[in-house]
Amino acid sequence: MKNKYRVYLLFVLPAVLMTACNKDFLQRNPKTEITSVEFFNSPGDLETYTNGMYYMLPASSDDLFSDNISIYNGGAELDNLIRGKISPDNVSGWDNWGDLRRINFMLDNVYKTTGDQTAINHFIGIARFFRGLFYFNMVKRYGDVPWYSHVMQTSDQAMIYKARDPRTLVVDSIMADLEFAATNISTNKNGGTNTRVTKWVAYTLLARVALYEGTFREYHTDLNLQSTAQAYLQRAATASDTIMNNGGFAVYSTGSGALDFRALFSSNSLAGNKEVIFLQRNDVKLGVANNTHVVLDWQWALSRGLANDFLMTDGTPFTSQSNYDKEGFVQMFQNRDPRMAETIMPPGFATTPGGSPYLIKPDFGGMLQVKCYPRDPALRGGWVADYTDLPIFRYAEMLLTNAEAKAELGTLTQPDLDKTVNLLRRRVGMPDLNMAGANANPDAAQAAMYPAVSGANQGVLLEIRRERRVEMACEGLRWNDLLRWKAGSLIGQPTQGIYIPALGGLDVTGDGNPDIAIWQNPQSVQPVPGLPANAPQYYLDGSSYYLSGGTSGFILFGKDQSQPRSFIDPKYYYFPIPTQQTVLNTNLKQEFGW
Repeated sequence: MKNKYRVYLLFVLPAVLMTACNKDFLQRNPKTEITSVEFFNSPGDLETYTNGMYYMLPASSDDLFSDNISIYNGGAELDNLIRGKISPDNVSGWDNWGDLRRINFMLDNVYKTTGDQTAINHFIGIARFFRGLFYFNMVKRYGDVPWYSHVMQTSDQAMIYKARDPRTLVVDSIMADLEFAATNISTNKNGGTNTRVTKWVAYTLLARVALYEGTFREYHTDLNLQSTAQAYLQRAATASDTIMNNGGFAVYSTGSGALDFRALFSSNSLAGNKEVIFLQRNDVKLGVANNTHVVLDWQWALSRGLANDFLMTDGTPFTSQSNYDKEGFVQMFQNRDPRMAETIMPPGFATTPGGSPYLIKPDFGGMLQVKCYPRDPALRGGWVADYTDLPIFRYAEMLLTNAEAKAELGTLTQPDLDKTVNLLRRRVGMPDLNMAGANANPDAAQAAMYPAVSGANQGVLLEIRRERRVEMACEGLRWNDLLRWKAGSLIGQPTQGIYIPALGGLDVTGDGNPDIAIWQNPQSVQPVPGLPANAPQYYLDGSSYYLSGGTSGFILFGKDQSQPRSFIDPKYYYFPIPTQQTVLNTNLKQEFGW
């Protein structure tokens, strides 16, 4: 869940409300406590103003709206999309232009700032960083969008009502903003706390955008932009190289294996952690908190597809094991990549040390999320009262970006893998990824998921994608990855939960005794030896969930029968613009089937 409770403001600029017409918000005079006449006079003014932009980049602790989720009971726009419920008449969005206007207001007035030019350029860089971020999010959602680099005035009618600018122009403008940010923002890590945008944060977003756009153009051949993809992939490689060679970051590893991985998402403080490039600081003394306790068993659970991607401890694919698709809940965790049990709740997991094991719920599919769950009860204070720090950008992503970009370019070497992917594997005691071996024998299950991947580096590229999925699971990147790889069809398929071998009692804690029972209906209940009298009893009502084989099989969800999924390519790679906006501005045209 995107956490929206981080507080950075030294003062708050009241929100500019845009409810209908582009003209209204683009030309509106600033509704703030300040004016350009009395503000933007010094670098201190710029710092104060840019502090009000940090809410635009919250931490993420879930992968909602992707194939990493089995089922989500909350309101989900993407869920409505793939079930054919979204149209221009009912879609939301296109209403966040106030963020852009706030940024451009500063950039339009910074000419009057006096003082140290290096400091001034630092804060200009931060504003341009956030403008690049704003437009990156817009391009991901809409493709072509109008580019505005200034606050519009009443006389700017042609600009206010202009058509969408081409993706190529907008992305070039994003890259220019981020290049300026990376060049001019300071390397100062705010005393080692990494709670402010630095040069390395700018390089990280630059690398993320470049990888996204390079792979999007490579795989979305309908855009006819394949010839421009390599330049972006090259920039993703060089930007991540710069971070790796000069940023002073490192994979967090104390020799504790999976516990080191866990610490990145459940610690009271990540200040000074060399893997964290940018973080969300949460502290009871500061009155700043997150809501990460809800990742465990609130409105969603994780998918069988995600679980299948975790390798065996010997480095072989789980899906290559005989009868892998008949492994029950307890058995599926045996001899697996240790990150699996730090992501999906394993048998015997307890929310308090020494407490009773937490039991799965079959109606969610059985695979509850524990990544980002605060393990220390003292850090769980209730709704929006959890006090673990959360990484927003971490070094692991840059290592994976570097490996993927070079694999796509055809320049990847085994030494590249050893200083990227294999550092992440070694942290948790997993075998190294061998480039020659992977390319000689590409994994069939991965190849079926990503049929567009081909060529001499097919095998290693598929394994890098697997590594990215398991390492970065529940950090908000999966849907973007599916977009750029043109793999949206994966969310058009029904999701699965755990395998249930038979109706009746089921051991879900790993002690050999039944803990819950699943029945066809209340009338089919029978005595189960060893099942506690107060054990939860579940019934296959069919409307919410059922088993693929009737009385055995994978948990499937009734919603996928009553409201089937379908991913329309290329239409669903973009969201439509709300009808009211295209009526107000007739130059705004829908595209890709909308």
